[in-house]
Amino acid sequence: MAHIHDLTALEQAAAVRARELSPVEITKHYIERVERLDPRVGAFVTPTPERALEEARRAEAQVMESADLPPLLGVPIPVKDLNLVKDVPIRFGSATYEGFVAPVDDSVVERLRAAGTIMLGKTATPEFGLPCYTETDVSPPSRTPWDLTRSAGGSSGGAAAAVAAGLAPAAQGSDGAGSIRIPASVCGLYGIKPTRGRISFAPVVPDLAGLSTNGPIARTVADAAALLEAMAHNQPGDLYHAPPSPVGFLEAARREPGRLRIGRNATPVVPGAEVHPDVMAAYEEASRLLESLGHEVVDMPPAFDGSILAEFERLWFCFACMHPVDPSLEPRLRPLTRWLRERGFATPAPAFLQAQATLQTATRFAFLVMNDYDAILSPTVTQPPVPIGWFEDVEDPEETFHRMERFAPFAAPYNISGQPAVNLPLHWTGAGLPIGVMLAGRFGDEATLISLSAQVEAAVGGFWGDRRPEIW
Repeated sequence: MAHIHDLTALEQAAAVRARELSPVEITKHYIERVERLDPRVGAFVTPTPERALEEARRAEAQVMESADLPPLLGVPIPVKDLNLVKDVPIRFGSATYEGFVAPVDDSVVERLRAAGTIMLGKTATPEFGLPCYTETDVSPPSRTPWDLTRSAGGSSGGAAAAVAAGLAPAAQGSDGAGSIRIPASVCGLYGIKPTRGRISFAPVVPDLAGLSTNGPIARTVADAAALLEAMAHNQPGDLYHAPPSPVGFLEAARREPGRLRIGRNATPVVPGAEVHPDVMAAYEEASRLLESLGHEVVDMPPAFDGSILAEFERLWFCFACMHPVDPSLEPRLRPLTRWLRERGFATPAPAFLQAQATLQTATRFAFLVMNDYDAILSPTVTQPPVPIGWFEDVEDPEETFHRMERFAPFAAPYNISGQPAVNLPLHWTGAGLPIGVMLAGRFGDEATLISLSAQVEAAVGGFWGDRRPEIW
């Protein structure tokens, strides 16, 4: 072992159980890396080193006193700054929430604590999690460690940047229109958007349309599976419940998937979205690899088309209004957020309900196509990582919004359908930029996706070809 951060999350947990590494030693290592490297990366909005060390000391005492230890004891896992951690400031990526301290824990944070993880800090997110890039007025931009002039994506951009730079072994994120898979793609990581209802948003955040879910971002499939296993739960009052998984997620990462029928499609649902040649190269490379592993890979018709776009936009406008903002502080909102909220507040309630009804109808017809396949392959995003500021180098926030749509047209349909989907970090451009591909699975069947992902990971070898950015 050269460095602690070379170990996977599961390797760190095993070293803690074997008393080869102490939770305090691991935590101090990451605190030092965050202090030294994060000014260049922009992963954290609120590091919590004192709290992390206090939790690590408690974990260390637990190792000495008990043989029955939580599965991820002593492993530092940061939390996205859209999620409440009691007594820790939360900004939601917005200057309008300066000074606000979370009064309670989100239930997923309680689950991570019960699994023994150490809360290393809060990772950066764009304002209210709305954009697919992490550039705010409350912290530096989140940058992909593969090229620090380029965006780490969003809205879990800080989480992905932290993991890719070796500032955390894995991270909690969330995904409402690709917000785990997009940053996983541009940061060269594995990320899972779970099935709708797999992870509760209790006690505060509503799950009205079921678009968004918490999920893991990690370097390896097994780490992500273990983190998903720790995070999965429901609470009274949840509107959605995922079907029980027939097998544990970590167990799924350790078994063969069998021969699968995989549909593939690279047609964006957003009119005018163009897929970059490097992205198409990644898509074709993934198709060949899946075929070489014995799977049937066939072209499939699009399950969704551009007719869903206007209705999805209507929902997105309305959900931009969910965070209460004191009217006197509204001038502190970013231009894109103001533009989205203006349209949301102008949307009549019947139009919102009709949008959701229309999307549900479209999903029912889409499943008639998708259920012919065990998994569906597509690009994750349409381009390699873009420069910091690229989305906003136009004066009109409406054009920024349409750039977002054209950059990430493949991800949101699975937030509409509620299916699980993952990003596989399979391809790097000639300039060394990561490009992911996406696999979506049947509703409730993360296990097959995880097994297939692990098979692909093993075929590629090492850490997805043993790649690490220079900052590592």
